[in-house]
Amino acid sequence: MKLDLTDTLYALSNALDTVQEEMGEISNQHGKNVAFISCIMGKYLNYDNHLLNDLVGLAILHDNAFTEYVREEYNNGNILDYDELKTKLEEIVKLRDGFLKAPRHCVVGERNIKLIPFYNDVTNVILYHHENADGSGPLGIKESDTNELAQIIHIADLVDVFFDLKTLTEADFKKAMDKIASYRGTLFSDKMVDTLLNSLTYDHIKYLQNHGVIPFLRVNVKTEVKNYSDDEIQNICMFFSKIIDYKSSVTKRHSLEVALKCYEMATYYHFSDEKRIRFFFAGAMHDIGKLIVNNDILEKPDKLTEEERILMMEHVVGTKKILSNIKEIDDIITWTSRHHERLDGSGYPLGLIANELSFEDRLLAVLDVYQALVEKRSYKEVLSHEEALSIMNKMVGKLDMKIVNDVDKCFKGEN
Repeated sequence: MKLDLTDTLYALSNALDTVQEEMGEISNQHGKNVAFISCIMGKYLNYDNHLLNDLVGLAILHDNAFTEYVREEYNNGNILDYDELKTKLEEIVKLRDGFLKAPRHCVVGERNIKLIPFYNDVTNVILYHHENADGSGPLGIKESDTNELAQIIHIADLVDVFFDLKTLTEADFKKAMDKIASYRGTLFSDKMVDTLLNSLTYDHIKYLQNHGVIPFLRVNVKTEVKNYSDDEIQNICMFFSKIIDYKSSVTKRHSLEVALKCYEMATYYHFSDEKRIRFFFAGAMHDIGKLIVNNDILEKPDKLTEEERILMMEHVVGTKKILSNIKEIDDIITWTSRHHERLDGSGYPLGLIANELSFEDRLLAVLDVYQALVEKRSYKEVLSHEEALSIMNKMVGKLDMKIVNDVDKCFKGEN
């Protein structure tokens, strides 16, 4: 499947930052700000375009495990049983001795990032991005034993944590740089301090304030559409599914379960190999718009108010808006943006009717309903396959009954 991975990260960055802001992150565009500063430093160090793509991607994703970490902490320290779901697609990654001394989000983030097919070996960049030059960081590793990408993300991370880049004045910018320089040899290496001071200017800050990060990155980092293997696409999807599902404790399996069922049904219907992996991608990403829906709504155990219901429905529009910035996936955008449409026009957001919905639109809608029924939600317990099918068989005129019958054949006995 063809995909521009870096461009995909840009498209998803707003949603990722929204999650971090809601769950307590210091900046509502922290990942993008870190990518902005990292890009400037990487260009100053004359990184080639592939390395620059890797650096920017890692910077955007450096806190990728933030929601997972929070959910694990809220779950009394026990890792949720998400991993059992992906054993058929992912090789188990064993953590080295000593990893548990690192901040939990660094450990989990390092594990997760192995799913992304970067151009270069990026081992330990995420794991070490909180290590200090003098060895006073969580793992006690000095600058000489950490890689340069981790050091760049470390200093960029703390610049954004220490200072509000959106409101920083020129006078305060100078004070900020002096503050960073005061940590030379302790938090940051001489090379990182010199690189930051020689590369980052107040003109850069004004650009960020006036135009945002993504326009800057698009100008300064050349991205490319690549043809990724099915395994690579599956891994990319698993990575983002985890972020989507871990936002809310009540949907911790949903996206990847839908994706796996999309893959199985695509096989059942003899989709081509290319179309099958694209349908898997659609299943994994169909609810990415929920990243911008408040958890108070996602996890409400009672019936939603009309205002809340409208806000919940906006997740489909959000999904389309996010995915529309990714090249080469127009079919996937269409399928995902119609997974709540119904044959009789009672669905949303467009109220389309049967003759306006493709077979793929109908299939994803059925699988989304089925998966929601057989998993626990804040307002319901798990239903058996038979109970789910009983409910779906009453949705005549709304769901495609031929597909419902095929789902019965394929998944009977699995729940």
